[in-house]
Amino acid sequence: MSAPRKIKRTLPGDQTSSNIESMIRVDHAGEYGAKRIYEGQLAVFNQDPRLKRTIQHMAEQEQVHLDFFERELVRRQVRPTALSPLWHVAGYALGAITARMGEEAAMACTVAVETVILEHYQSQLEVLKKNPKEKKLRAAIKKFKAEEEEHHDIGIQHDAEQAVAYPLLIRIIETGARLAIGIAKRI
Repeated sequence: MSAPRKIKRTLPGDQTSSNIESMIRVDHAGEYGAKRIYEGQLAVFNQDPRLKRTIQHMAEQEQVHLDFFERELVRRQVRPTALSPLWHVAGYALGAITARMGEEAAMACTVAVETVILEHYQSQLEVLKKNPKEKKLRAAIKKFKAEEEEHHDIGIQHDAEQAVAYPLLIRIIETGARLAIGIAKRI
């Protein structure tokens, strides 16, 4: 009779490669969505040089974040979310629609999305600090989190809280962002 096989089981909170894969997948999807939001806003605000510069600054930082996660997808052989076509359309539409509602609504969109992303990145940093092998990923997310906080603050400085139906707008966009994160982790 042979000895019983030991089965290794992961417990909730254990750091596994699939956790890191999910992290990379969702961060890539989120940065892609953010890029598309800003593209939608820029399409509407292309005649306003002051606002265009502000949004372009945030969009350029999002592109750097996206480029990092695209390289991580390749390096780690992680498949991107299957819902990229949806993020392509939904991100652009969200940006364009809120921009059509006015500068304050566009900035409220930024505040709402960045609020969720800041929470999301903070939770990832807590997980990653337990994994010394992921110093590079943790450092990148820490840097990106600081830039997302800057975007949040830019939105506030540009009167996001003055948007029509601000509490409702924020709640709807935050809920959508949280839902997108949950979906991108799995699909």
